[in-house]
Amino acid sequence: MTELDVAGLQRRLAEFAAARGWEPYHTPKNLAVALSVEASELVEIFQWLTPEESARVMEDPNTAHRVTDEVADVLAYLLQFSEVLGIDVLAALAAKIDRNELRFPVPKSKNRHSPE
Repeated sequence: MTELDVAGLQRRLAEFAAARGWEPYHTPKNLAVALSVEASELVEIFQWLTPEESARVMEDPNTAHRVTDEVADVLAYLLQFSEVLGIDVLAALAAKIDRNELRFPVPKSKNRHSPE
């Protein structure tokens, strides 16, 4: 099995779209909309589950397969969106974590609060 990397996955997605003549449709707007739709499909799986049921969602092979597929769809559209706009997703995430560490410092007390 070959090691996966973001650039390689983006290349495969671009080649897949190019082979089908889909590039004209892969505008930032269209990809953002598709990303939102796929994220909504992931949310739909969890819509009526209790917190306890949602924590066990991967125990059912059929549901686990649906969740895995929707996660893949969300990631695929996010990678395509980022590629079209020239965003380095790993650098963007690292920078965002840095900003969040400054914005939300670790509480000094032992009683930590979760973010809003």
